[in-house]
Amino acid sequence: MSVPSRRSLVGLLAVASLLVPSPAHGQADPLEDFHSYVEAAAEDWGAVGLAVAVVKDGELLYSRGYGVRNLEEGGPVDGETLFAIGSTTKAMTAAALGMLVDEGRLGWDDPVVQHLPGFRLSDPWLTREITVRDLLTHRAGLGNADFLWYGVETDLDEVLDRFSHAPLSYSPRTSFIYQNIMYAAAGAVVESVSGLPWGDFMRTRIFEPLGMARTVPLLAETESMTNVAAPHDRVGESVVPIRNASVDPVRAAGSIWSSVEDMSRWLRMLLAGGVAPDGTRLLSERTVQELFRPQSFVTEQAFYPTARLTRPSWTTYGLGWFQHDYRGHKVDFHTGSIDGMVAIAGLVRDQGIGVYVLGNRDHVEVRHALMYRVFDLLLAPDDARDWSAELKELYDDLAARSEEAVVAAEARRVEGTAPSHPLEDYVGRYGSDRYGELEVALRDGGLFVERGPGLQGPLEHWHFDTFRAVWQAGWRTPGMVTFRTDSGGKITGLELGGIALERLEPAASE
Repeated sequence: MSVPSRRSLVGLLAVASLLVPSPAHGQADPLEDFHSYVEAAAEDWGAVGLAVAVVKDGELLYSRGYGVRNLEEGGPVDGETLFAIGSTTKAMTAAALGMLVDEGRLGWDDPVVQHLPGFRLSDPWLTREITVRDLLTHRAGLGNADFLWYGVETDLDEVLDRFSHAPLSYSPRTSFIYQNIMYAAAGAVVESVSGLPWGDFMRTRIFEPLGMARTVPLLAETESMTNVAAPHDRVGESVVPIRNASVDPVRAAGSIWSSVEDMSRWLRMLLAGGVAPDGTRLLSERTVQELFRPQSFVTEQAFYPTARLTRPSWTTYGLGWFQHDYRGHKVDFHTGSIDGMVAIAGLVRDQGIGVYVLGNRDHVEVRHALMYRVFDLLLAPDDARDWSAELKELYDDLAARSEEAVVAAEARRVEGTAPSHPLEDYVGRYGSDRYGELEVALRDGGLFVERGPGLQGPLEHWHFDTFRAVWQAGWRTPGMVTFRTDSGGKITGLELGGIALERLEPAASE
């Protein structure tokens, strides 16, 4: 199925609500033309479905849906359509810990082992010294380890156990590497201190008090619900619905599903200093200030490409929020991304402005454009930039460079080589204490690799003892598998995406 036309996609518009208070007499409505801007942007970026909410000074100014929930089954998107909110979950996990801080049950700088006695890292000093704050700020010295949970069947206990073998990547508290598993550990702290499962805590302490009636903490809970968006990605030449990728194993890092209507209530509470729209205080003002206080500097490499256009003077990270300066104001924001789903939450707190965008096509970066467009319209309407056009050019250039890298890799392929062993010699189990196991099998005369339900597919010979894994989940980038041999030529292990695994079970012929 090809990318739908504007008539078929954006024309399928559903309006959950369009709440724009009448501007004061003689004042123009700054969002008057925003609807048509979103329609045009959605077409330009090839969005499938989008939902957008804007809040200002405690009021919901704008809530609309665009496009469809599923390209094959249809269904219009509206303000109550559920999407995966991805890593915008992190701010909620930080707030949950903040509630426990308010109650005096933990401190931001408590050692993690004080509340999770079984928590272990590969460095004994770091195990002893790492704090609750460190879990939330991506500064603990550990590299990305999403390979532990992405696309495989596992649970939080196993993820944290395997993570205990992760080596230090840099001196703790000196740099920034985005780290989902540390947020998963933060969720475990919530459970240990509160006595409630993380999902139950989120439901009873955040969702229900805010009236977020359709928000659920786990993917599995969406299966019995209606008005749920399906993820989409490009497979070959077509954009198609794809399978959801579960974040439930590291749930506190990004597993929540919600709608822009519900998330607008969350934003309004934060902008009100911790007070819900009905007047209930959920967080102290002091804790809200701590959530948004800069905690870590973010390196240029670790920040968003959008900085090439926004040109911030500084980039930092709070407790679940990226931060930078824009038009003389501090912006707090965070994206969420998982296969075929995108989200962005953005706040200009000193002006009472909040924006939330959800979408159901993989990395459709129109989310950034819509956030900055709203900021412009509400901060400087006479100087609003065409962020959709500017960011489309930027991201198209990045995509072109990525494609050039693929072409360059193809050019480095050595033609005319053959594997050093018969294919059956590569068959077996490979693994490590850190990453678990994968299996290489012989199927239909060729090699087949299986890491988990989301990472399995045939191995196509590339050159020498390197093979390309073509995942059955065709939207995922193929991986390179290189088999290692010892000085005697015996196969001793493999590398997949730079991850080394040892041979655990050799083929019978060896």
